[in-house]
Amino acid sequence: MDYQFEAEWKAVERRISEQFGEDIDLQGILYLIGVQELGQGFRKFKKDDKVDLMHIAICTLLEPFGYYEFVGKDDDGWPHFKRTQKLPTLQAEEQELLMKRAVIQYFQEIKEI
Repeated sequence: MDYQFEAEWKAVERRISEQFGEDIDLQGILYLIGVQELGQGFRKFKKDDKVDLMHIAICTLLEPFGYYEFVGKDDDGWPHFKRTQKLPTLQAEEQELLMKRAVIQYFQEIKEI
């Protein structure tokens, strides 16, 4: 078990949960990162928009790993990315671990943990 990773992940969860006053899982954190990266503030989003926000978060998180590249924003201000290399085939548990590591790195870079 990687104790440093676990401690860092718990710090992210605690920080987000304290800020929003409730427990927030990985999917919720991805949604919040998407809203943050969209940069238009929090508002009511349609179901399709929520899926797009999760995609923005995933692309943003995997960009430092070389999987995506930011290409710009559309006329409505939504960021767009292009895939620069194929994602590896991962089991669900491995995908979750990759995303958690990427979330930790994201929050460390913006000095939030």
